[in-house]
Amino acid sequence: MSAPAPKITYTATPEQIEAMHGEFDEALEAIKADYGATYPMIINGEEITGRETFDVRPPADRTIVLGSFQKGTTEDVDRAVAAANAAFPDWSGRPWRARVDLVRKAAELIRERKYRLSAFLIHESGKSRAEAIGEIEEGADLLDEYARQVEASDGFRTPMGSLDPREKNVSILRPFGVWAVLAPFNFPHALSAGMASGAMVAGNTVVFKPASATPISGYELARCFLDAGIPGGVFNFVSGSGETVGERLVNHPDIEGAVFTGSKEIGMDLYRSFATNYPRPILTEMGGKNPTIVTKHADLDKAVEGVARSAFGFSGQKCSACSRVYMERPVYDDFMDRMIERSRKIVVGDPAKREVFMGPVIDDGAVERFEEAVKSAGDGKVQLGGGQLTDGEYAEGTFVEPTIVDGLPLDHDLFKRELFLPFLAVGAVDSLDQALEEANDTEYGLTAGIFSEDEGEIATFFDRIIAGAVYANRSGGATTGAWPGCQSFCGWKGSGSSGKGGLGPYYVQQFLREQNQTRVVGDEDQQRIVGE
Repeated sequence: MSAPAPKITYTATPEQIEAMHGEFDEALEAIKADYGATYPMIINGEEITGRETFDVRPPADRTIVLGSFQKGTTEDVDRAVAAANAAFPDWSGRPWRARVDLVRKAAELIRERKYRLSAFLIHESGKSRAEAIGEIEEGADLLDEYARQVEASDGFRTPMGSLDPREKNVSILRPFGVWAVLAPFNFPHALSAGMASGAMVAGNTVVFKPASATPISGYELARCFLDAGIPGGVFNFVSGSGETVGERLVNHPDIEGAVFTGSKEIGMDLYRSFATNYPRPILTEMGGKNPTIVTKHADLDKAVEGVARSAFGFSGQKCSACSRVYMERPVYDDFMDRMIERSRKIVVGDPAKREVFMGPVIDDGAVERFEEAVKSAGDGKVQLGGGQLTDGEYAEGTFVEPTIVDGLPLDHDLFKRELFLPFLAVGAVDSLDQALEEANDTEYGLTAGIFSEDEGEIATFFDRIIAGAVYANRSGGATTGAWPGCQSFCGWKGSGSSGKGGLGPYYVQQFLREQNQTRVVGDEDQQRIVGE
């Protein structure tokens, strides 16, 4: 029997994914039969159609209709919440092992279907092959990791001490009820899988809204959950606009909690408004402006590769993407020469092609942000890129060039504002101390990286950087590439609301609330206990 293909993650090399290209090609061809299909919502296990629909088109070629989705209404949301409420007593009352088993079955279905899921993801999001297969692998691993957390904690049941020998005390974490799960476009499978499974394995029920740009991934994930045996009322899938479906979901009186990944602006609006009559938990992950520091003691080969992969992977549309670099002056010129040379080699194009590293940005709005950012860099120098690609194979898509800008003052807006684009601002500093001051001078605190061969500098960086996921000398991705059970992905400051990260060991318990149970035994029972 041949050895299984290696797991592909976001830091995979071209050599690691070469063996998988054949199956990718087959899947990409197979899903063409589904182009233009009309997709239902799924409420209480029932497929719902007949609503007004919206089209989903690949950002690489807007002439293609991948599928049409229902425009959910407030009534659809109400029905989904009611179904989730009705399903909650049975689901939460099941032994935790039964929920763990079903979540693990869903993980196995994701792995069985990973090429189909990856093929859709490539088209609707514009991810490259390595990024797409990495995301599907991550989704399956997230389900397994969160199931493991419940198992390791014995269902979050902890015996407590007692001041009275007649008392038996236990702390139990118990589910809240119905959770709204609001997914982003950039990780429509993995983050949706993680948020929804974290809620469900804890005993909650879910109403899930996918991003309107990438709902096929959400639908295919829903099918994995339901085909694994998770009851329809436990996981409900409602597509539609944020203004209609999203607003009704987070404002619904029967929603007990919400989990959201997206922009700081929307996340903060949700955070401020979600608690009404009483506090309700809301978990938000809200992006970043992630720095990399390159000291004079850095291995520049590692630094260049790590920054290039992190800044331009998935066209910079990761909340963890490296968007600014601070370099000590002695290595500045050498780093820039190497960085520009490396970045010129990045192949931009149709992400379904093997050789492509960087596909399109998600939509016309992203192109407009790119053009505005380039214009605002007028005080600096565009060392690479700066343009939209519109000719030939790029004519029907939303393609821009990988872009590097330097010569800006370090307090310039482009060092502060999240762009979500393949746009890198580079600045010179005089010391590690200055680099850390600049790196921390932002409202965000998600990821950060350093390149240095000096262990003292690395220790100083880890001690003083204000971010939740930090990396040293990571050529596979200077600030990117967290993995379930390996790196917690926790946003500090304006990057997250809970102080506990996805992928890490404290995630599932955020979907639970504590109850202490005290049982007083009778005199006869007490005598028996003492006798024992």
